[in-house]
Amino acid sequence: MFGVVGIPVTEIALAAQELGIKYIGMRNEQASLPGACLVVSGPGLIHALGGMANANINCWPLIVIGGSSERNQETMGAFQEFPQVEACRLYTKFSARPSSIEHIPLVIEKAVRNSIYGRPGACYIDIPADFVTLQANVTSIKHKECCMPPPVSMAESSAVCAAASVLRNAKQPLLIIGKGAAYSHAEDSIRKLVEQCNLPFLPTPMGKGVVPDNHPNCVSAARSRALQFADVIVLFGARLNWILHFGLPPRYQADVKFIQIDICAEELGNNVRPSVTLLGDINAVSKQLLEQFDKTPWQHPTDSQWWKTLREKMKSNEAVSKELASKKSLPMNYYTVFYHVQEQLPKDCFIVSEGANTMDIGRTVLQNYLPRHRLDAGSFGTMGVGLGFAIAAAIVAKERSPGQRVICVEGDSAFGFSGMEVETICRYNLPIILLVVNNNGIYQGFDADTWKKMVNLEDATTTVPPMCLLPNSHYEQVMTAFGGRGYFVQTPEELQNSLRQALQDTSTPCLINVMIEPQSTRKAQDFHWLTRSNM
Repeated sequence: MFGVVGIPVTEIALAAQELGIKYIGMRNEQASLPGACLVVSGPGLIHALGGMANANINCWPLIVIGGSSERNQETMGAFQEFPQVEACRLYTKFSARPSSIEHIPLVIEKAVRNSIYGRPGACYIDIPADFVTLQANVTSIKHKECCMPPPVSMAESSAVCAAASVLRNAKQPLLIIGKGAAYSHAEDSIRKLVEQCNLPFLPTPMGKGVVPDNHPNCVSAARSRALQFADVIVLFGARLNWILHFGLPPRYQADVKFIQIDICAEELGNNVRPSVTLLGDINAVSKQLLEQFDKTPWQHPTDSQWWKTLREKMKSNEAVSKELASKKSLPMNYYTVFYHVQEQLPKDCFIVSEGANTMDIGRTVLQNYLPRHRLDAGSFGTMGVGLGFAIAAAIVAKERSPGQRVICVEGDSAFGFSGMEVETICRYNLPIILLVVNNNGIYQGFDADTWKKMVNLEDATTTVPPMCLLPNSHYEQVMTAFGGRGYFVQTPEELQNSLRQALQDTSTPCLINVMIEPQSTRKAQDFHWLTRSNM
């Protein structure tokens, strides 16, 4: 359970600990996103709404328990009174207040079930202040067993046959692996399908690692070319939203055939009319497709013109990125930073990332080799989630696989949203490595000399562009203030040495503040930033 305590929920957190539930106290509700979240009434809940929306839109299970004002004070202007149940209905799959102490187990069970059944999402449970201290007869409590694991649904056999037929006839096939595939643990079946049929694939940001990024069939380095010229695209738990340019021209062929696999019926047919729809669990449906190709083997030719086109584009794009990474000029650019980071990262580490260019460019350079090992701003593009994700990942790693590292890569602007969670990291002694890629701004900033000239001319509120932040801010001192280790890095050698030391120290949190060229950006693109992609 994660949260921020206060009136009226402090006793709930204490009681949870007495029962053996681990409680991780955060500094702001917006970062208290993972698993179960405990928040205070009014403003506390409002701070959590962003996290609830983020979980709901990203299709992640989340239970939020919020305290609220006493029932006998409703409409009287009670302390932090707010229509919480009604407000949360916009951000959740389920929002309710138990009618009595006795009914709490029933509501909890329903919230848990709603959060994990079908398309996962957020659920809210409202606990009035008078419930917290109210006493009830144990025999009157309506006990409810925890719900069974989500049922596994399979696609219709005729649809599976149709999908296999469309794929066999493709001249330029492509698989897109979404985070739905990662959530359903479909890595074994999808990898087998990729290799058995010799299909090129693209992962979405959090689909990375379902099939390793270094797999020879991964065509991320030719992302736009693959999307634009594919004639058949299979969507494994990936939605045709802004991240995939809605499935529409000019990013795609006008006559491209989509085979859409999703657990949510309402998602099927969004933005484009698919040729085949497969409703069901991604792992189960992937196995159904494999059965079809086991019965009648088929493989896309390695020497096809499609593979030749993709490999040529991958080679040219990788050369451009390599050239940028090899630049010796200072301050460093994004590619130089991520190249040196990638060299040292353990293959089993969790990578958390948020920011604008930091997250986008980092996604193309930092590799994932295992499923469910990358967390970022996701479909909702939420900033401020990174440190909360990193804390949750570190708690899991500490319990299940001690020594496994968590690397949190933040833009300097993104870090500012939840930067005080560094204290949380140090309080629980979580050996997270925070990398703040610092360009003095949102998207771009200015160097110290340019900054001084601007603020000396006139009032900063009228002369400094809105995206600029204070240059050369020493974010690493936030970490050292709480007992962690901090590094201020300006050269590739300093970056290599500090990261090496941080990785060797498995007991101390660390923040590496990496200064880069304030005007640094990603390599040239053909499209507007809202449709940015790895060309």
